[in-house]
Amino acid sequence: MNKTMLTINPFSVISGDIPSIAMQIFVIVMIILVIVGTVLDMVHKKNVKYFFENARKAKESATRTVSAGEKASIIAKTVASDILTSSEFCTVQRRTAHLLGMYGTIIFWVTSFIMIFNYSTPTATTPTLLPLLWHIGAIMTCVGGFWFWFVIRVNVSAEGYPWYHVIFADLFVLSLLATQSTALLWSYLQTLGATGWASLFFLLFVISNIILFGGVYWSKFAHMFYKPGAAIQKHLAEADGSKSNLPDPADKPKQFGLGIRREQPRNY
Repeated sequence: MNKTMLTINPFSVISGDIPSIAMQIFVIVMIILVIVGTVLDMVHKKNVKYFFENARKAKESATRTVSAGEKASIIAKTVASDILTSSEFCTVQRRTAHLLGMYGTIIFWVTSFIMIFNYSTPTATTPTLLPLLWHIGAIMTCVGGFWFWFVIRVNVSAEGYPWYHVIFADLFVLSLLATQSTALLWSYLQTLGATGWASLFFLLFVISNIILFGGVYWSKFAHMFYKPGAAIQKHLAEADGSKSNLPDPADKPKQFGLGIRREQPRNY
């Protein structure tokens, strides 16, 4: 990849053919799809209901009262350890792959939002840092994701699944990798001036985003929102002496990316 590619905002370049407002509407629609998919997931799979019922039962069986200050300290430590640094993962490889994918995706999404809503016109002058971070974020996600998929996942001691064994639970990981990969290829081909190929990969980028955000209900996307709550409840239960029936966020066998248990989604 050449240096020029990393400093060019691909959304500004393509705005001559696709209006800025169209890109912004697409982002808003994707956000709505995530909200709708998450709500449907909560309603039909009853995950949130189970979470609160478990919290109530744990509170009833508590053997000591945890002060507000202690709760705040536990929550802060959980966020710093389990969520921000993923310390609950059982191996260095899994933890590293997860962190690369998590932070790479966050960087990619945030910079995409900023560039689309602020610098997606033909005359816009995009700060060099934004497209640079956008490309770095995509690369981080691809490194972490493909490392997990082709190395960690096929390791019998970790996952034990061949890379070509795909179920609905893998929809999130695969569509996420597709968005980042096609984004990089689209940007690269755009820089080369290969208009036809660039248009093809831009189309694939759009489709993979629709699958990623539109498939929330069928994938494990919504579990990103449940995991922090489960980790916090688990540590609060340990502090007050009660027992939480929630599984450990990630330190279990047969799991896949982002600390999610690898099983078929259940529709109640």
